[in-house]
Amino acid sequence: MRISVFGLGYVGAVSLACLARDGHEVVGVDTDAHKLAMIRAGRSPIVEQGIQELMLTVVRSGRVSVTENPAQAVRDTELSFVCVGTPSSPNGGQDLSAIRRVMEAIGTALADKSGYHTVVLRSTVQPGTLEQVVRPVLEERSGRHSDTDFALCFQPEFLREGTSIKDYDNPPLTIVGARDPQAATRVREIFGHLPCEFALTSVGVAELMKYACNAFHAVKITFANEIGRAAQAVGVDAREVMELVCRDTRLNISPAYLKPGFAFGGSCLPKDLRALNYLAKTHDLTLPMLGGVLGSNRAHVDHAISMVLTPGVRRVAMLGLAFKAGTDDLRESPLVTVAERLLGKGVQLRIYDPEVNLSRLLGANKRFIEETIPHLESLMVRDPGAALGDAQAALVSVAGPEIVSALSHHHNDGLTVVDLVGLPRAQLKCVRYHGICW
Repeated sequence: MRISVFGLGYVGAVSLACLARDGHEVVGVDTDAHKLAMIRAGRSPIVEQGIQELMLTVVRSGRVSVTENPAQAVRDTELSFVCVGTPSSPNGGQDLSAIRRVMEAIGTALADKSGYHTVVLRSTVQPGTLEQVVRPVLEERSGRHSDTDFALCFQPEFLREGTSIKDYDNPPLTIVGARDPQAATRVREIFGHLPCEFALTSVGVAELMKYACNAFHAVKITFANEIGRAAQAVGVDAREVMELVCRDTRLNISPAYLKPGFAFGGSCLPKDLRALNYLAKTHDLTLPMLGGVLGSNRAHVDHAISMVLTPGVRRVAMLGLAFKAGTDDLRESPLVTVAERLLGKGVQLRIYDPEVNLSRLLGANKRFIEETIPHLESLMVRDPGAALGDAQAALVSVAGPEIVSALSHHHNDGLTVVDLVGLPRAQLKCVRYHGICW
């Protein structure tokens, strides 16, 4: 394929060299004359393992050329990758000026091009950028319509500095966000040979995916370092601790606990986080991330309550009360907190949980309820239909067949359902449905 790469910084230079190595004819575009001169001479403008040798090879092959002229690059190629920088603005937002300039140039070039062209944005951008910034600029400058006259999509890159060529050849996923299947097809022609899944998704998901990944990497590094400081303070080898943590691929290094849902609770997580933060305090340590976890969890509870307490809602059904479905453990259940808060707001509350039988509660579980909601028994009902009754809103944290059946056959079309677990929405007849995070 004939491909142009706009922006010859880190991602652009590596992409140009690897694309040419794979047999494509590649035109590099940049406003920096020094970068262009280096590539013409077979030298890479970035420092990276193996890139100097690879750049020299592909330039000598004749498959690489560079230019300052965007119109020429678009005219001579079928597909353009846009890899320009998106640095931080003073307020922490993104500076999209480079993307705007490139898209204006590409759009102007498309106005004079007769053939179909594909534009692939690879720069890391906030969700909404392609639809609200890129697409309008291209259509305005070209006088043409995307998905009809030209293709447009977003493809996040996952190249780590120091191992970028290896990462290019062995990505965890190839992700393309597109409205137009033809755009995804063109990208698949380039990357379909790589040993990974090719995932086609919406543009917004693809844009946010890169942020989610980078934030997760930052969280993992910070977590390991905070555990490291706590371990050092008590004379424990943090490296051994984290090595053992990583051996658990069932819960720790796995998809477990990584699905959006409701707040955590139970007899272990809250108390152990408090204990770890107390340990840090007694050793004059500051662990900002671990110290903020419980506050973030409380904010998630607040979010659920605000979704339930829309104007005029005074009657609420809670389907589920235990901190985890399939148990009767009410200790530090965030749903008990929700119930307590709703009662404090004067809400009429009915609660159903298939596993909770107050007469069978024992020990700490029983004491917790007696201290938190001593009149809980008067709020509990025997079946989900009785809980729903004339409720105006339902907070659902269990998804068994009887729950789904009760919701799907409920006669009140005005019922608002706040879903904490991922109900099969197609089976629900209620017209007002809200997922806790979706």
